[in-house]
Amino acid sequence: MTKAAPSSDKPKDKPRLLFLKGMILAVIAIVLDQASKGWILEDVMIPPRVIEITSNFNLVLGMNRGVSFGLFNQDSAYGPYILTGVAVAITIGLSIWLWKSSTHWAALALGLVIGGAIGNVIDRIQYGAVVDFLDFHAFGYHWPAFNVADSAICVGAVLLILESLFIRDESS
Repeated sequence: MTKAAPSSDKPKDKPRLLFLKGMILAVIAIVLDQASKGWILEDVMIPPRVIEITSNFNLVLGMNRGVSFGLFNQDSAYGPYILTGVAVAITIGLSIWLWKSSTHWAALALGLVIGGAIGNVIDRIQYGAVVDFLDFHAFGYHWPAFNVADSAICVGAVLLILESLFIRDESS
């Protein structure tokens, strides 16, 4: 009897492949986030203004010194450093979770959250605040301005919730 040729889809290779997929998606999210912010800062918002795209969507320039949707938005000298440290610690924890993930959906979701978090950390380091520019409003309600990184974080979080509710562990 001869042994079968080794398969590249060994169970021990799967976590590495999922980690790689998640990290590739994180890099894509970072690149899209930083490119969009660069475009807004260098081309679109000179001078800063409100650009009406539709009756429910504007481009604006906001510098968020707080966390998501302007929470804890204080003008503290230490704020950017504290929020950056917290975001880096969370990103490290999420990266460990990604390394141990066993489903494609979890890996993709974690990649989005990691990429979004890093995109916003880059802003805090570079500008002392996060660049926000997407401004939606409807029916008398106005959503706080946000960016591509925030969108990646939200989509990733929703995918993690859906994955935990509906998708079985693929390693079983």
